[in-house]
Amino acid sequence: MSKVKIGLIGSQFGATLHIEAFERVPDAEVVAAASPTRAHVEEFTRRYHIPYAYTDHQQLLARKDIELVCISVPNYLHCTMVEQAAAAGKHIVVEKPLAMNLEEADRMIEACRKAGVLLLYAECLLFAPKYVRAKKLVDEGGIGRPYWVRQYEKHWGPHSDWFWDVDRSGGGALLDMGCHGFEFARWIFGKPKVKSVTATCGTYVHKSRTRADDCSLFTVEFEGGQIAQVEDSWAKPGGIEDCAEIFGTEGVVYCDIVLGSAMQVYSRTGFGYAVEKAETTKGWSHTIFEENWQYGYPQEMRHFLDCVRGKATPIETADDGRIVLEVMFAAYESAATGRRIDFPYRPAFPKRPIESWLQAKK
Repeated sequence: MSKVKIGLIGSQFGATLHIEAFERVPDAEVVAAASPTRAHVEEFTRRYHIPYAYTDHQQLLARKDIELVCISVPNYLHCTMVEQAAAAGKHIVVEKPLAMNLEEADRMIEACRKAGVLLLYAECLLFAPKYVRAKKLVDEGGIGRPYWVRQYEKHWGPHSDWFWDVDRSGGGALLDMGCHGFEFARWIFGKPKVKSVTATCGTYVHKSRTRADDCSLFTVEFEGGQIAQVEDSWAKPGGIEDCAEIFGTEGVVYCDIVLGSAMQVYSRTGFGYAVEKAETTKGWSHTIFEENWQYGYPQEMRHFLDCVRGKATPIETADDGRIVLEVMFAAYESAATGRRIDFPYRPAFPKRPIESWLQAKK
């Protein structure tokens, strides 16, 4: 069987995760990458032996051999690029969050529906080996009826400057990482409907860098009575934490993606890399191995290629990504107003959902 030919739009952190994942998928072939900064895309394609580099992503989309494009660009560009890729007849992987607002999400979904292409929403936690095993235990009835999920991700802040800019990102730590925790909990529970969202968030450490939140906490109640508790921070030093707790009527599951897959290392001088988002490698550090695999990226891309070939049904769709957006935006509104937001949700600021929280900060 011939390989699926892939184009990457972006050449920074997200694109690196994708290319390193595809390197572990035998029937994937990344043939081109595009980024407006020539030095970035040329260095990226040289490092990963990608044959073609473009500074105009439209040139990549014009290639007849490319079946799938992966979009790893700032959030404010997602909608336009998805519409362009759909018009070019490409299947699409788009990074979280899906879009800047629900109107954009609807446009993206409709463009792909009309073009007859897949819009695959990248949520790696549903493919992380430990979390997959936890889901299997729950589905087997190993802990009885699950009723509470707590998930948290914390580190010292994002890897690219655009994340700190609300105009390009659409939000802070809540939007950046809360989408992971919420969708993980929703998946564990079998994707029930959302009943309400209650949240608080603030800018505690990085006020000089961003107007967005650098710490957040929100709770989602589902119609079946289950609870998701999600905590996120851009203000925690020492490298990333990514953990989950699942409570059931007959048991409990604890998962730690990073520490359970790391070596404890002490270095006086420091060394090249320990774990994502670690500011230093001097002193004690937790040095992860097989990091890409532990987060589920190769497994996720393997699944996406199976979907493109018609061998699998997407575990995560753009419709799931839209539901995630609704909850993130409702969380900002809850944090702004100090009240619970009930569903169905109607945004106070449809074009710029974080605006209610930004105004409340003033």
